Amino acid sequence: MEAGPLDRMWDRGRTSARSRVARWRSKWWQIGQCALAAGVAWLIAADLFGHTTPFFAPVAAVVALGTSYGQRLRRVVEVTIGVAVGVFLADLLVAWLGSGWWQIGLIVALSMTAAFLLDSGQLLVTQAAVQSIVVAALVPDPGAAFTRWTDAVIGGGVALLAATAVPAAPLRRPREQAAVVMRKIAALLRAAGEVMEDGEVEQAMDLLADARSTDYLIRELQAAADEGLSVVASSPFRVRHRGDLMKMSELVDPLDRALRSTRVLVRQTAVAAYHRRPVPSSYAHLAHDLADAADLASAELAADRMAVAARVPLLAVGEASGRVERTDVLAAEAILAQLRSVVVDLLMVSGLGQLESTDALPPPPR
Repeated sequence: MEAGPLDRMWDRGRTSARSRVARWRSKWWQIGQCALAAGVAWLIAADLFGHTTPFFAPVAAVVALGTSYGQRLRRVVEVTIGVAVGVFLADLLVAWLGSGWWQIGLIVALSMTAAFLLDSGQLLVTQAAVQSIVVAALVPDPGAAFTRWTDAVIGGGVALLAATAVPAAPLRRPREQAAVVMRKIAALLRAAGEVMEDGEVEQAMDLLADARSTDYLIRELQAAADEGLSVVASSPFRVRHRGDLMKMSELVDPLDRALRSTRVLVRQTAVAAYHRRPVPSSYAHLAHDLADAADLASAELAADRMAVAARVPLLAVGEASGRVERTDVLAAEAILAQLRSVVVDLLMVSGLGQLESTDALPPPPR
């Protein structure tokens, strides 16, 4: 029975809720970090420095930290300077000029100009403008210029310290996601081998749809690699992990190639099944052996090792691809050629270069 509109809406709602919870889980550390930094900034400004309402201390801390690791230290510096410049200039100018529409326009122009002269960073300039508006429009207090400037610096200082404390999870995510991609490649290869054996059209079409929905895996892998590199760039306590993360980030391209080649193989397999073209059983055996090698590579990546151990079985599959029988069926020949292409891509994941991987395969059988 076909699902009705309410059922589809319910399914989409559950999927949306799960994705939102997943997004929250991926950001819980940054959220907690911002909350703690805001409280500590207020505590320092209020209790240690005796400021009555240190509004700008938690503001500067939260805006500076944000919820991403990318260029975090630079962002902290830019926001701290921007807030400090905006607050200080606005307080001084309000004392001289008062508060009104034209004063706000002039204060924003002068604050942004000062920020540009200090640094052309977009975040610095924007924060200088925003904080000058807050001071001029909402909380003008000509006598508190230095106090509120100090609050902004305190908030930025707390954010700077907090930015150096990062969890280990972003450092693990690249290899974990690389293992996920490799497991998916293995699953697609094994399923393609089954379709070659059985020739089931419905199974082939389902497999093709599954293969076509894998683009997000590479996007998540690239995001994980970028986040990991940002973490080691923002925390001096994680610098020692930089070499390992660089190696993992270099796997994004070969894994992308391997997944794309596997999708093409699945498509060729589906075409052969749809048109009832026979595929030699040895081709299916190659696909299963290739899937086993991909599983080994996935296990190595999950164990925080490069997939060097998978190189021997991959080379064995490459050797076997040069000895299998040939056929006059064009669709089957396309499958064999694509199997060999997947071998080359996976050899690159194991650490070989493009030319080394290509040269490792014997000439195709005649």
